[in-house]
Amino acid sequence: MDKDATAIFDPLRPVLFRVAYRMLGSVADAEDAVQDAFVRWLGTERREVNEPEAFLRRVVMRLCLDRLKAIRRRRETYVGPWLPEPVVEEVDQEVDTVTLPLLMALERLSPLERAAFLLHDVFGLGYEEVAATIGREPTACRQLARRARIHVRADRPRYLVPKQHGFEIARAFLAASRDGEMERLRTLLAADVTLYADGGGKAPAGKKPLTGLDNVLHFFARFAPVFAEEPSRLLRYGVINGLPGFVTIERGNILQTTALEIDDGCIHAIYVVRNPDKLRHVGTTVH
Repeated sequence: MDKDATAIFDPLRPVLFRVAYRMLGSVADAEDAVQDAFVRWLGTERREVNEPEAFLRRVVMRLCLDRLKAIRRRRETYVGPWLPEPVVEEVDQEVDTVTLPLLMALERLSPLERAAFLLHDVFGLGYEEVAATIGREPTACRQLARRARIHVRADRPRYLVPKQHGFEIARAFLAASRDGEMERLRTLLAADVTLYADGGGKAPAGKKPLTGLDNVLHFFARFAPVFAEEPSRLLRYGVINGLPGFVTIERGNILQTTALEIDDGCIHAIYVVRNPDKLRHVGTTVH
């Protein structure tokens, strides 16, 4: 019976992980939620379940709703900017429409708004199914999703950057920012560019985002001698939470991911994750 349960559950793990990760913004917490769902699945009278995927999606979503309060309390005391744990995918994989800026925008929503928005707008479920999943009336779910849509509208990509063009800009950015080519870097950055660096108090990183072209250029100019003395070691390019980016080893043997939000040919945001707690799963896949 356990083999039968595993045979049904394992093919659904990827979609269940996507549900959990988009709700929680943490790879480790999402994996825990999926594993807890599997334990519950083992104890379920499975012959009475007509649609395992729908059933397990409900289980995962309810587990995530239970976990969100504790997770949010942790984030209230987080040191410096908080970014979702990076999910790095191959360059040739399909780009995820739930990009990193949207994941950050979802943090501003209530747990139920987040659930309704993801289930309806991202996973394409009808409001009846959303209602069955989160335990609310369909009318209430429609209102939750509408409120969420208003909050995140500005953070949804207006259009996806052609993948090849995105990686051309990522390569140019890596070269210019590490080689101290400030004039070249200036041509790549938007006037309102923002640099986010998530070290979580465990790796060197700014305590606040840097905003504005001059501030970001000054930052890279200040670190140009550091990069010259200890060059970044490129491990790979990849799609990081739906954005073009790269994984490097930086000074002090620090693993780092960098994702770039690109619009109209310019970089509008740079998302750097250096917190080692958030990169354990990345380290196992790129070395």
